Parts: sequence; structure tokens; C-alpha cells
Amino acid sequence: MGITPPPLGAHWTGEATSFAVHSEPAGAVELALFDAHGQERRVPLERDGHTWWTVLEGVGPGTTYGFRARGPAPMDPAKLLVDPYARAIEGDLQWQPGLFVPGVDSAPFVPRSVVAAPTFDWDGDRRPATAWSDTVVYELHVKGFTRLHPAVPEPWRGTYRGLGHPAAIDHLRRLGVTAVQLLPVHHFVHDRRLVAHGLRNYWGYNTLGYFAPHGGYAVDGTAARQTTEFKQLVRALHAAGLEVWLDVVFNHTAEGGADGPLLSLRGLDERAYYVLQDGRYVDDTGCGNTVNPHSAATVRLVLDSLRHWVSEYHVDGFRFDLATVLGREGPGRCFDAGAAIFDAIAADPVLAGTKLIAEPWDLGPHGYHVGGFPVGWSEWNGSFRDAQRDFWRGQPGQLGRYAAALTGSAALFERPGRTPQAGINFVTCHDGFTLADLVAYEHKRNEANGEDNRDGTDDNRSWNGGVEGPTEEPAVVRVRRRQQRNLLATTVLASGVPMLCAGDELGRTQSGNNNAYCQDNEVSWLDWERIDADLHHDVQRMLALRRAHPVLRARRWPTGRPDRDGVLDVGWYTPEGTLMTEGDWGAGFARSLAVLLDGRAHGQQPPHDSVLLICNAHDSRLLYRIPPDAWPGRWQRVLDTGEASPMVRQRFYAPGERVRVEGHSVVVLTGSVRSDPVGEGR
Repeated sequence: MGITPPPLGAHWTGEATSFAVHSEPAGAVELALFDAHGQERRVPLERDGHTWWTVLEGVGPGTTYGFRARGPAPMDPAKLLVDPYARAIEGDLQWQPGLFVPGVDSAPFVPRSVVAAPTFDWDGDRRPATAWSDTVVYELHVKGFTRLHPAVPEPWRGTYRGLGHPAAIDHLRRLGVTAVQLLPVHHFVHDRRLVAHGLRNYWGYNTLGYFAPHGGYAVDGTAARQTTEFKQLVRALHAAGLEVWLDVVFNHTAEGGADGPLLSLRGLDERAYYVLQDGRYVDDTGCGNTVNPHSAATVRLVLDSLRHWVSEYHVDGFRFDLATVLGREGPGRCFDAGAAIFDAIAADPVLAGTKLIAEPWDLGPHGYHVGGFPVGWSEWNGSFRDAQRDFWRGQPGQLGRYAAALTGSAALFERPGRTPQAGINFVTCHDGFTLADLVAYEHKRNEANGEDNRDGTDDNRSWNGGVEGPTEEPAVVRVRRRQQRNLLATTVLASGVPMLCAGDELGRTQSGNNNAYCQDNEVSWLDWERIDADLHHDVQRMLALRRAHPVLRARRWPTGRPDRDGVLDVGWYTPEGTLMTEGDWGAGFARSLAVLLDGRAHGQQPPHDSVLLICNAHDSRLLYRIPPDAWPGRWQRVLDTGEASPMVRQRFYAPGERVRVEGHSVVVLTGSVRSDPVGEGR
């Protein structure tokens, strides 16, 4: 046995496997090895500081194992613990009384860690390295995206292989997105309450292993084969020019609160890994526990996990769930953008160039911090979501808030080192109504979740068009159709990074369920047999329009002031084509506005182009006058959500002419000294 302890986790060298685990309070730690028949052999580990370790010859890939630790409560050597650094995890958690009874062996009921082989032929894989200004995000669920896809072979549906199938990738490429953001693929377990009610943790925000791809998404999740399947998926997506981002849950774990089972971290060193106050678990996450970002062991765990997914799996970015938790280390556990874990991530050379995205809120005190994260991070822009929803549902007094959202939310994000791409713009995500439901329901329908419709938000900021739920009333169907396209168009064309939720471009519905986290069934899965093909085509064209016009992807913050040549980079106009005054902004009844983006002031190289975006949330039609001094002298109408087909090309206008803008619609005109082809996708 060597002198220096090996890296944490299990590492196979080709001849032997090293095992190492962190535990400060333990008096003894044993490695539990299992043979093909499930028979257990225990090996005492040597201690070096807070690391317990050994190296065993003849033990190789596919071997299942766990740890048993003896020490002060709640530690219990009868409980088999998953290696926090396990590269693969096998088996399901069985919620049996033996999990909770001290001194009762939990091995029959818990998943086991698996030794994984690091070998894989990446075959010249290259990361797309898409510029932030060109990025379009598509949030999807690995299982739900292909579980019902008719072109994917049955055994592959709902798996990593299914998502890597040409039929799935072709949809993403044709749509025009550049990055897929995968809902949690760290190995997770299903909550006790859900299992008791015949439900499952579909979203996966219940992490057990931060280094292991979830075995349930593999065609074969045994003998660490899921590691190979996930690498094959990343390789296939990269070959199609698509980045891969992971939704990571470093704010809490699957072990729950003080009454939860000992599954991994709690049984090894609960004070290092969890926030305790007066001996009690602090719950800033709503999930029973809060990971301790002030602990060196936790910082090491997070950094090691991120490095692992970048170096071993070629992952391109991470979206941090409830990321505010990671910055809670100041006085009174207030959020601090200068927290040690943020500094460590910024300084890590392996993570250089990796895209970092924060969900900038949690459930703790003063937990909302949109715009408060360090330079180098982008953030989910909840302010954009709320402004979009409020404007388009007709709330009064929204013009200023809505205008700020369309041009990058500068009040939140503008500071040295940050560009408009610091904001991830979205109107829907996995959590909440789908887009189709946002325009069809004003009240949630969550009875199937088993909580008497108490779960999920009541603040949906939605509008049903006059009828709750499904309807065939032509006027209601028409306004819902426009509203879907309005919300999608303004998300795609606004300054910042647009994010779409999988299926919104197809008209996917959850029948009013706005918290489908436990619906691993047709409620959540994409139904590829029942899609809105016209909507899909329209979104393709919207994204092509974004690509065709650099002024929509500007990396500079707009000033709203003329430059030295008298060119206004962004101008806001009334229906009469005049610049808006303070009185216009304050008119509570006003529900329309136009914004002109002049490419000459955005640092473009000739030929310049300009975009005029007109938004009308009124019920009635308006005639908007193109500003008389608008540059250039010829304008083309390229999008009109008030038309049967929103993408139109046949009309041209001169400055000073009027454009018809139907109620509840968006019109986009482009002015350019060149031809303006709009493609059909990537």
C-alpha cells in the first residue's frame, strides 16, 4: 500500500482499483465489496487526515461496492453508504423500515456504487464552443423527449441512446437551437412519499450521486454501462453542433432532513456536507436539507464533480438549481457573490470556457438575487418571464418594465464585465405551465400529484383568452394561437440568450398541471403524434430571423442616446412614429409600443441592418407609423403573428408609412441595404 492517499472515489488503473472517501468524525470506515451473488466482503480502510482509503489488486470495472462508517450519531455501520464520488450507481432505493432502524443492515434496500472503466473512444469529438451571443437554449428531459417518439426504436425510447438517435437530433437541428440543457442526469432516487402514492420523481431533483449518470436513462444501466451511453450521447450532439448543458443540484441531496435515511453524505460527515443550526437541519431548499457551501469538503465535492463532467464527459455548461444556496456563507448566511465556491470555480483551469448559469433564487431568507451573481455567470431572468407574461395578458402600466426586458434587463445585469447575454430569457420552463397551458388556463390542475391541488404556484400570470381549459370557440382559439407566437417571438428576438422549453414549439400541454415533477407518464412526455406543425414551423423561422440579424444578438448594452453621428442605437416609438415621452411611458392604459434597433450604432460592419419590433397587447387593431427618419429607406415585413402564417415576406414599406398591427400580435420589419433571406433552420 502506498504512502499518499489516492483521489476520492474508485479509480481503476488497469491492474488495481483505489478507493477513497472523506470522513472527519469517523472512528473507522470499511469498504464493502459485493460479488456476483451479492455476498459482501469488508475491507478496513487506512486513515490519512480526513481521507479513508485502500488499493486492491484484482478488483476491476463492474465491481459493486459501498462504505460502512462507525462514529458519532447519526453514523451507523449497519448502513451501507453510496460513495459520494461513485462514477456509476446501480439499483433502486427500496423504501423499507430497515432503512431507518438503527443497527439494521440497509444493504438489501439501497443502490450500490460501481467501479467504472474510464476508457472511451471520443473519435475526434470537438466541443461546439458556441458564442454566448449566438446561443439558443432548449431545456429538455432525457426520458420525456423520446419516450413516445415513433421514429426512435422502442428499446431506446426515453434513454440516452434515444436522445442521441438521428430522429431526435434532427428535430433539434432543424429547429435552430444551439444547446440542450438536460434536466438532472446525476443519479437520483425517488421520494418516499411519491413511491407510496405510485408516483415517481420525474424531474430528478433528488440527487444521490454527483459523478454518476442516472442509470434509469440507460438502455442497460448495469456494470456502469450508463457511463458509455451518456458519452455516446454527448458525442452525437456535438457532432450535430449542439452543446450539452447539465442541470445540477448542489443545493440539497436525496437524504432529506434529520428524519431521512443514511444513504451517503449523512452517514459519513453530516456537519461537513449539510448546514446545521443548533443541531437542526436548515432547509433553504424545501427538500429537507441544505448543502453546506462554507465547508471545504463541499467545495471540493462541487469542484471535483464539475471537473469530472467537463473532462470525462465533455460537457459544455451547467445550470445550477437554486444557485443562491452556494453563496450563503456571509454573516447571517446572507448571499455573497464573492463566496469561496464562486471564486474556486472562476479560478479552475479545467472549467475555463465552461458556460455557467444560475437559477438565482432559493427558499431561504432574502433568497431572490437575479442580477447578483459574479461576472462570468449568466442567470435565469425571472424578471423577463414576469414582464412578458404581464404585458401580453394585458396588465396595465407595464410598458417600462416590458421595454427593459426586451433590451436585456440592464438595470439588473449591466455592470463592468457583463453583456446582455448575462440574462437567460424565458417565459416557460420545466417548472410551471407549458406555453400551450399558459394561454389556456388561469388556474392550476394538479390533482393528479396527490396533494389536493395545494402544490405548484398560484401566481401563474396567465390568461386563458376567455375560456378556462380546452375549447373550440374560434375567437378564443385564434387569440391563444397569437399569444403563443407573441411570447415565443419576443423571447427569441429580445436582447439576451433565449431559452425554449421542450415541446412548447409543438403545442405540448400538461392539461393545466403546473407542477408535473412527479408525472413520469403521458402528462409530461412529448406526444409526437399530436403536434402543432404550423407552430413548429413558425418557431423555426423566428430563430432563423434571429440568426439573420446581428442587431438582435448585440453584445453591447443599448444607451438610448445618439452617437457622434446622431444615430440612436435603440428608440422607443408611439403608434404615431414619434419617440415616446415620459407621459407616454406613464400612460397606464397603453398596451403597445415599438422599438427600433439601428444596426449602424451596434458596432456592425457594413452592410448594416435594422429591426423594428412592434408589440400590440390591446384587443383591437392599431395602425403603427414607421418613424419618418427610420434608416434605411425600405422596410420589409417579415413577421406578423396576426396573420394566418406569421412569417410574411410580400410587403415593403417606406419610412412614414403605416403598418397594420392586429390586436394581440407582434409585427417585425427589417431594414437593410442587402437582401434578407430567412432560412428554414440550422
